[in-house]
Amino acid sequence: MPHTDVPALAPTASGLTAAEVADRVARGQVNDVPARSSRSVGEIVRANVFTRFNAIIGVLWLVMLAVAPIQDSLFGFVILANTGIGIVQEWRAKQTLDSLAVVGEARPTVRRDGTAVQVSTSELVLDDLIVIGPGDKIAVDGTCVEADGLEIDESLLTGEADPVVKRAGDRVMSGSFVVAGGGAFRATKVGREAYAAQLAEEASRFTLVHSELRSGISTILKYVTWMMVPAAIGLVVTQLFVKNNGFRDSIARTIGGIVPMVPEGLVLLTSVAFAIGVVRLGRKQCLVQELPAIEGLARVDTVCLDKTGTLTEGGMDVTGLHALDGADEGYVRQVLGALGESDPRPNASLQAVIDAFPHADGWRCTESLPFSSARKYSGAAFNESDGESDGGSSTWLLGAPDVLLDDDDPALGETERLNEQGLRVLLLARAARDLGDPEPARGARPVALVVLEQRLRPDAGDTLRYFAEQNVQAKVVSGDNAVSVGAVAAKLGLEGAAVDARGLPADQDGMGRALDEGTVFGRVTPQQKRDMVGALQSRGRTVAMTGDGVNDVLALKDADIGVAMGSGSEATRAVAQIVLLDNSFATLPSVVAEGRRVIGNITRVATLFLVKTVYSVLLALLVVCWQVEYPFLPRHLTMLSTLTIGIPAFFLALAPNTERARPHFVRRVMRYSVPGGVIAGVATFVTYLLARHHYTGDGSLEAETSAATLTLFLASMWVLAIIARPYTWWRVLLVASMGVAFLLVLAVPSLQHFFALKLVGLTMPWIAVGVAAVAAIALEFSWRWVDRRFPD
Repeated sequence: MPHTDVPALAPTASGLTAAEVADRVARGQVNDVPARSSRSVGEIVRANVFTRFNAIIGVLWLVMLAVAPIQDSLFGFVILANTGIGIVQEWRAKQTLDSLAVVGEARPTVRRDGTAVQVSTSELVLDDLIVIGPGDKIAVDGTCVEADGLEIDESLLTGEADPVVKRAGDRVMSGSFVVAGGGAFRATKVGREAYAAQLAEEASRFTLVHSELRSGISTILKYVTWMMVPAAIGLVVTQLFVKNNGFRDSIARTIGGIVPMVPEGLVLLTSVAFAIGVVRLGRKQCLVQELPAIEGLARVDTVCLDKTGTLTEGGMDVTGLHALDGADEGYVRQVLGALGESDPRPNASLQAVIDAFPHADGWRCTESLPFSSARKYSGAAFNESDGESDGGSSTWLLGAPDVLLDDDDPALGETERLNEQGLRVLLLARAARDLGDPEPARGARPVALVVLEQRLRPDAGDTLRYFAEQNVQAKVVSGDNAVSVGAVAAKLGLEGAAVDARGLPADQDGMGRALDEGTVFGRVTPQQKRDMVGALQSRGRTVAMTGDGVNDVLALKDADIGVAMGSGSEATRAVAQIVLLDNSFATLPSVVAEGRRVIGNITRVATLFLVKTVYSVLLALLVVCWQVEYPFLPRHLTMLSTLTIGIPAFFLALAPNTERARPHFVRRVMRYSVPGGVIAGVATFVTYLLARHHYTGDGSLEAETSAATLTLFLASMWVLAIIARPYTWWRVLLVASMGVAFLLVLAVPSLQHFFALKLVGLTMPWIAVGVAAVAAIALEFSWRWVDRRFPD
């Protein structure tokens, strides 16, 4: 929509005074929407303390403190330590997120006391006069008071794809963003009253939802709960009513059977792994606005890249001016200088023109048409004057040659030659129609070609090679000329002919096939970028989209993972899950690596925890069926859990891991943990029954327990040894040190007494070792059979 008779945005109001702002702050009329990046300390504490399993463990701990020695209550102190670690790590992640959010925060421009100043979004007050331009996000609801060709995209709110032209008096809604032109609006609703505030509060807050890892763990915990209930009831009945042991001992052994069924550390370690990932990425100036994005980018198999600002740096340089049909180059320079002066919010291309061609006196802008990604050109009308006489009026357009010119125009040949060198070319054309005409470019006469050179990011090539090595497909989708985009992509090692997106099929299936065949696409409209993301997703792809401009917002919003540059527009940063604050494309591999570390390691750790749950439930059921005492006291299983699961899991969860992220988390964990837990449980119970037959008299139960503990420890150690593969020096050291710690418990008298563990004689301990060896062989065969039978 052209704007007439205003050379630049002319202020019609001075905005609020300092006293008026203070008055509104005092009345609470402030934009106090909660910060996006993190949850409060109270929420972190509640999330780590008030969990279903903490409640179960807590009740059992209190009972145990009342009826048994302190060493049988160690499991409660372990839970306290785990919860404390979880709170501290998530608090560290919160600190990192909050500090980075301040760096990446959008700072709207407001007019106060007649002066334009930048303030944080939370400092906006009711009736503030907010100045907006291309790429700016509308932070609060308001009424437009100034408009200079202002076009606003409301698709994220209404679903309407076409930008809406705004004039003075029109309503603007928070959550929309400016795609062309500029203006100012007065805030009429701030804070939670604003149109999009409720959505933003729910959708934008620090969250762990929409994560396959988190939902998978929730599914596993649901199964575990159902397994625990009948086993625990049976154990209570058997130990308290069927056996005639002392009440306190029966209580202790009942709780000893129930506690290890709870995979208490699994959720904790998942949260800690995510939180440490946030802190690590924060050191690289990478703001993770939604935690699942760390995991999500590791699962991505297709990355859609916008060229400008992603593969190339934001700035450009004018390297040539080619006058056409004998046009006067001096006059052309004046026109370009006047065009640059006519736009108060120039994009990168126009900024390069402004830098190269200073404004000439005597040119007065009477009408302007701001640039938009959908149009691919901008324009302005001028009254020319040489200072002595009126030189008449003229209307000019500046934009994409292949959009402004007919297909048979000879100027396109020169444009094609320059594009093949990776150069960006703008056409200056004299319009034959008014800017208010529905087709202002029709009949335009080409006058000159402006040649721009884009600076490639030095890290772009290495990053693209990394994605290629990881079997992640890269698709370049740009609004620029297809040949030019193809030349830039070729310099970065991307193969394949460039495709002009104007010829792509409109239907999703046809577009999906074209995307499968092509790599580089030019002349892509913002709506097409969004459609491309949808077409790839419809073919089962997990898609990441990177971009920095307002034309990328729709695609970023729809992609599985949106990655924005820190220097990008406010709207782009607002919808992205990941913001690269230092604008370094090379940070993406670090994000992928963190995601792979989290996914791969939590899969390992989850298997460890669930093997324990499976063998604990199985042992409880076998005890019920055989009508015997439960073989363990809580202290035994606390020690076993600490040495074979707790300590190793902590190190394994945080270790580097470059394995590709694979789907079906629940299936992959259960297929190993079920056979592993069954083998360990059966082996332990066999040893226990043999020991019951072997030992008689006073102290026999303690001896039976010690033999069963030895078998269970060795079987659990073998599970740990399998999980720890492939071996590195520190993993071998980790497994070996856990074995040495158990030997110390068996060898040191005070520890023997503390843990009630003492191997009696030689026969039964060696039988326990032999049963464990058979279990180890069974574990190896079952693991390999599962790998062959259920490949990834």
